[in-house]
Amino acid sequence: MTQFFTRRRFIGTAALALPVLSTSSVLAQDSREALGPKEGKATKGPHPLQAIMEKNPAALRAELKGVHPRVFTTAAGLDELRKRAKTTHRDKWQKALAGLVAMKEEPAPSPAQKRRAQNTVAIGIVGAALAYKIEGDDKYLVAAKRYMEAAVSYPVWGYTFSKPDVDLAAGHLLYGLGTGYDLLFDVLTEDERKRYREKLARQARLLSAHFAPKPGKTFSYSQNHCFIPIAGLAIAAYAIWDEFPEAAGWAAQSRAIFSRVLDVASPDGYFYEGVEYWVFSMPWIIHALDAFAHAAGDDLYDHPALQKSYLYMAHSLTPNGQDIFDFGDAFEGPLTRSRHGEEAARTHPNGKLHSNFNLLYRLAARFKSAEAQGVADWMASLGHVCAEDFWTLQWYDPAVKASPMSAISPHHHFDDLGTVYWRSDWTDKATAFAFRAGPPEGHHAATLLDKLPDWHLSMGHSHPDAGSFILYANGTYLSGPMGYAGIPRSNLSNTLLIDGQGQAKEGYGHDAFADYPYARLDAIRLTKVNLTSSGAEIVADLTGAYRPELGVDKLERTFAYSRGTWTTTDRLRASKPVVLTAQVHGDTTIAAAGSQRYVVAGKPAALEVDIKTAAAKAVVEKGIVTAAGPPGNVDKGPQEERGSVLRISLPASREATLVTTLKAGRG
Repeated sequence: MTQFFTRRRFIGTAALALPVLSTSSVLAQDSREALGPKEGKATKGPHPLQAIMEKNPAALRAELKGVHPRVFTTAAGLDELRKRAKTTHRDKWQKALAGLVAMKEEPAPSPAQKRRAQNTVAIGIVGAALAYKIEGDDKYLVAAKRYMEAAVSYPVWGYTFSKPDVDLAAGHLLYGLGTGYDLLFDVLTEDERKRYREKLARQARLLSAHFAPKPGKTFSYSQNHCFIPIAGLAIAAYAIWDEFPEAAGWAAQSRAIFSRVLDVASPDGYFYEGVEYWVFSMPWIIHALDAFAHAAGDDLYDHPALQKSYLYMAHSLTPNGQDIFDFGDAFEGPLTRSRHGEEAARTHPNGKLHSNFNLLYRLAARFKSAEAQGVADWMASLGHVCAEDFWTLQWYDPAVKASPMSAISPHHHFDDLGTVYWRSDWTDKATAFAFRAGPPEGHHAATLLDKLPDWHLSMGHSHPDAGSFILYANGTYLSGPMGYAGIPRSNLSNTLLIDGQGQAKEGYGHDAFADYPYARLDAIRLTKVNLTSSGAEIVADLTGAYRPELGVDKLERTFAYSRGTWTTTDRLRASKPVVLTAQVHGDTTIAAAGSQRYVVAGKPAALEVDIKTAAAKAVVEKGIVTAAGPPGNVDKGPQEERGSVLRISLPASREATLVTTLKAGRG
């Protein structure tokens, strides 16, 4: 199975001193985004990362010096894995062997500029190398070397036209070639060792220089374009530690950045970039933390974001087990749900969700969590797909007894991100919904910004969707957002518009929240959350989501569910007359079914919408999305039609109340 994606359409002390190198020019994701480091006005004193590096150098354990393998396991560890492969883990291992990408296709030839091509090569190296060490069959060694030679042949790791040598593909290949070098060290020729480690050192120097801390420089610690490359840097450092003294600086630098990654992670376990980015990003957090723990004896795992991560994935699945509650940049809305479009083969190979669920086995093993183990087993039973099935051999601990899904509450409030999930039960027949109203990186971020001057926010994968909902019942995704957008806007979600305009600074690029005061975003919050086994009542204050010039003094949405019916009650107070508009999206068509009544088509169920406020007027329009453009220009994508939208508006007024009910009907 190929790697999940890059995105989309193409989408101190002397011992710790870092090299000063020049790097190629770097293109931003759009004109307002800084996805990794960002240069700023020089400040006095050392950069905060430097102090972390000196305090926690994450040096290679003394007993591992001169030893291979050592990054993720040792020779003794491989012996144990071989036993597992023949006994407790046999079925899982055989499944992994059957899916090895290096045994199915040739690596992309140089310069490998097709989207995700280099990522796939990295995954191919590791899978084949581990398979050789477990099985001892030369066919795996031949495949691993073929992929390693391909990696070395690429003059640029990544895209030549966007962040060459310092972005996602560079992180992937440092991981892939570094792990392959470490695992296969004893069977590589001297010439191969020299060639691989020199390529690793060259690329590590470029990446390290790009991310080197200096006064005034800030980093997007919570953004995947920051921590994915740095994960690769850490792994490469431990792989070639003996041959390059500067590797000590790379390891310390990586460890310092990852300490910040964890500092800013949401304590409720929610992943603010969305489910698709959890699937893409979480492997790199796991790989980096595993490398620090094993190679340096520096275990960073104890963090609530990791302990609770299984709750995020469990609740993010719709009852059919193959779709998701797709807040933020996640898939392509109606196209993905109907399994149409160019991305469906990647997101749902053979119709099954690519969820990387085996990451939860690693977390279950580390935290001895029966619930995390149970969620992973449940996802496996649904036929989900993992990019790196082969790591299950090491990550899965059968001694951790799995809890049934019934042991997990079917409703959950992620209080930091202001997101609520509710379902009637954990069966595929369940009624379910999700509702969110919180700042894009959580309330905790507001408490950290002044404390971490080296952190800058990059929230382009979050959408301006406060107050939005997603509904599922009778085996049907009834209504939800339009999916990944090059330019996220509020008109793509089931939220509210003021005079036709949405939240924050939408419409000016991929990051709708750039240059918008986070204090206003932090004012977006759930003021009441009452969840029971039979229903829910949620009240959200959305005032801070809207620019002051729109004149919103108070905007509150109450979202309730009882006896098969959802009710939204929207109350507005403004300093001037404004038009309040509520929205309900559909994957296909929406048709009038009488006065103030509409039907959102769906199979096997439809969604019936009744407008309870007499003065309201409704229109049905096409759902138009600015899709994601190529790397470096994600906000320059084409216009796409994705489903339709019902927009319900009240006449301009300074005070207004709009009530709408929704329930599942016949398809």
